[in-house]
Amino acid sequence: MARQTLRLTAYRAAHAVIADGKRAYDRGRMLPRVLPLGPDDIFGPEPETTRRIVLKLASALRTERARGRAGHWTYDLNRHMGLLQAMKAEQERLAQCARERLIGRIRG
Repeated sequence: MARQTLRLTAYRAAHAVIADGKRAYDRGRMLPRVLPLGPDDIFGPEPETTRRIVLKLASALRTERARGRAGHWTYDLNRHMGLLQAMKAEQERLAQCARERLIGRIRG
């Protein structure tokens, strides 16, 4: 029972850190820390730029998860959480672009 409580507490704490990081996310400052991207890759026409970033984040997350599952010495929990924070924020940004485009179609 104590093990389940500890696991649940850890999941809640990780979820809170990811949610807080998503809210504080700044693409220009945080994204280059987790992905090797330059200014041309980060700033560009929306939503194409965001789609490309989401695809790169998804690939980086798959790689990081594989390292973690394998117990590889290069696995970095902080990088993994940073990738998750960036992914959540970029997915939200992409959804916002879709909502704005939909509203524009309805009004126009």
